[in-house]
Amino acid sequence: MSAPAASGASQPVDQEIGAGLRRLRRARGLSLVDLAARTSLSIGFLSQIERGLSSPTLRVLVGMADAFGVGLADLFPNGAPPQDRPATIVRGADRSELQLWRSGIRKHLLTPLSESSKLNLYMVELEPGASTGDELYTHQGEEAGLVMHGAMLLKVESESWTLQEGDSFRFLSSRPHCFANAAEGETRVLWVTSL
Repeated sequence: MSAPAASGASQPVDQEIGAGLRRLRRARGLSLVDLAARTSLSIGFLSQIERGLSSPTLRVLVGMADAFGVGLADLFPNGAPPQDRPATIVRGADRSELQLWRSGIRKHLLTPLSESSKLNLYMVELEPGASTGDELYTHQGEEAGLVMHGAMLLKVESESWTLQEGDSFRFLSSRPHCFANAAEGETRVLWVTSL
């Protein structure tokens, strides 16, 4: 599996994600050294991400979310902060989006942010050639999904499957996994995660 080619230019989305990660790190009282120790990523790489000079992969972001003790949804840019009273709905026009442009993956958060919620629903869009990479990764929680359009290659530990439209899956996120678009066009997956 290979990621689509991308230019070396910094993107505004990288700057927005980086600034959000810096705010979250500082709010947790962590230094870059602390975060590097928790994620096994270099201090220089983490600094580049925070400054918007590097585009983090999904694997990197879920590792950072685990290090912060939050879910991936908490890393989405422009997300509405959790309210005193939990929100019940998200309007289509108000969805938060996490765009991993170098990987060709876009995740739309379909559920309201809530500090007490352990469950999140996403629409994951995979461009042609999109992939989380060949390296399997793990994180906290459980995930499940339904391929709505296209096809997706899913690897969990030593097994792999090509899921077509209408196929679904579920696995513990602590099992090493990765995924990629297996269609010539875009693939859309309704994805559920729980911590």
